[in-house]
Amino acid sequence: MSLCHINLLGKKFDIVSFDDTIVVFIGILILIFSIVLIKHFFKMSKDKKDLKDKEVEATVENTVEEKKQTSVEKENTSETSEEEAETAELIEEVSEEVKLKEKLDQEKDRYLRLFAEFENYKKRTSKERIDLFKTANSELMTAILPVLDDFDRGMVEIEKSDDKALVDGVKLIRTKLKDILSQKNLEEVKVEKGGEFDSDVHEAITQIPAPSDDLKGKIVDVVEKGYQLGDKIIRYPKVVLGIK
Repeated sequence: MSLCHINLLGKKFDIVSFDDTIVVFIGILILIFSIVLIKHFFKMSKDKKDLKDKEVEATVENTVEEKKQTSVEKENTSETSEEEAETAELIEEVSEEVKLKEKLDQEKDRYLRLFAEFENYKKRTSKERIDLFKTANSELMTAILPVLDDFDRGMVEIEKSDDKALVDGVKLIRTKLKDILSQKNLEEVKVEKGGEFDSDVHEAITQIPAPSDDLKGKIVDVVEKGYQLGDKIIRYPKVVLGIK
């Protein structure tokens, strides 16, 4: 028996040597153990490499997926932007159309107002023209009224004459004059004794006790005749009222 020194994996082991057979057996065991350790070492190295490769592959796949996702998001964003742009353009077109329609409605309303104002202007000027024609000789007619009054008073005296030809001649002149004035729209305001008093048509100059009960509050006498030119009274008839 002898003491032997064996180096295994960089470590020094002391064993007792019995004989050569045992030494050989132990050497074989050591060799087998070394081979197993080497295989295990290589397997661990390979597993680590495979794991690293898988991690790299997974990282690459994740990067590719992220790029795809980013590309899809960009495409979606681009599509969304295009849709928003189309929507904004459509809204702008609709808004412009609404503005044009509002402007057209305003112009139509303005045209209708101007047309209505022009129609009212034509009616007003036409009425004013007609009234002007009717009352064009208002001043002249007003100046003639005292002459008509004198004519009527003179006619009362002439009718007392026995000269029938004179009376008929004056009556003819008076009739022609009134016809001419009537053609110029000058008419006498009709007033009758015993008629109702109208403050819009008659002018009361005095009041006297009524001669009879049926004349109380009514027209007793006409002091001066009234005349109207067309629809306008140019002189109100002066009347006397009977008081109750």
